[in-house]
Amino acid sequence: MDFPPEISVFILSLTAPFILYTINQVSFLQDPQVILAIGITVLTTIFLLANLSVKSQKSTDPLFYVFAVFSFTSVISITNALQHTGFIKGFMDFYISKGEPYLSTAHCIMMSFWDGVLHYALLLVMVHRMTAGKPFRSLALLWAGSMTASQIVLISGVVVGKYGKNIIPAFWRNAPSLVLTMWAAAKLFNRPRELSIIPADKVEAEQKKALLFRPTDLLLTLGLIGSIIFTAFRGFVALECSLDFCFTYIFQYEPYMKDSVGFPKVTMLVFLFYVLPILTACVYGLHTPGCTWMLDWTLVLAGAVAQMQWTHLGSSVHPRTPFTYRIPRDEWRQVVTLNLLYTAVPVLLAVRCYMDQTFFMRSVPQEQASNGKKKN
Repeated sequence: MDFPPEISVFILSLTAPFILYTINQVSFLQDPQVILAIGITVLTTIFLLANLSVKSQKSTDPLFYVFAVFSFTSVISITNALQHTGFIKGFMDFYISKGEPYLSTAHCIMMSFWDGVLHYALLLVMVHRMTAGKPFRSLALLWAGSMTASQIVLISGVVVGKYGKNIIPAFWRNAPSLVLTMWAAAKLFNRPRELSIIPADKVEAEQKKALLFRPTDLLLTLGLIGSIIFTAFRGFVALECSLDFCFTYIFQYEPYMKDSVGFPKVTMLVFLFYVLPILTACVYGLHTPGCTWMLDWTLVLAGAVAQMQWTHLGSSVHPRTPFTYRIPRDEWRQVVTLNLLYTAVPVLLAVRCYMDQTFFMRSVPQEQASNGKKKN
């Protein structure tokens, strides 16, 4: 009996815990070199089995195979998160000791929860919509932004942090994951946008409104400006700025940035050098009509910021983070509130752009609009 492609992907992903448990019980499979070889072999097998599930179809979107492979790794992630939270045992011990020891850190546990729940759900929904012939590009851009940010922080954090002194071969399996994610993002950007059908006169009327007469966009602009300031500030703090208020902030509010694991510092630098320019561009996009690119980049931005903030904030309060690096109890409410507001701005901006695309549509020349009306 042939299963639908989405069911096949789901079943293949559920084999991950069985493979992990088997390797955990067989000692000769736990050599670092063997672990890397097994990882490559398993992912290649998942790719081939996914191909068999759609062999009867005339054509298959290449992104289907990407989503199938990442669905499998998402189940590995949730297995890692559940074991280190104490819900299960006997699955990841070998891999933590001889594969990727940093996966036991607070950062990677929070990252694993995000990957194993949100990414996994997005992947299954996208596979379903793909096989049903429904649009999935917007969801995929959200996933691509989140996944790219996750991989950049993970790889860079391992290299520059304390785990960079003893990198084990299994670490290098993260490089293909980053390359594959970026390839998928490039494919998505080259595909037509999912645009609403909006009358030209409505587009023209909306785009004539100044920012002051668009209260939602005005509030979002103010939120973006605040986010830009906060992003720059935390970037300077991570770079060990000698100003008194930077020194005070890292010691009294977010001491996790000093943790030697490297992940929090890299997170702040990604915010500073990548997120900040996009936030600035979004301020321009809310002010200037016809910036169609906003419909794509706000989704990528929302996915990236939400993922990094979840991981950073969660690690700041996680019991595996040394007590001295956690958010101080007296400042807990202020720091959490500020971080949640910072996360909300790009998410709300993406929702606003997706729900009402009128202001961002390319304006139609008056002559062309008039001719279109006459023909109708």
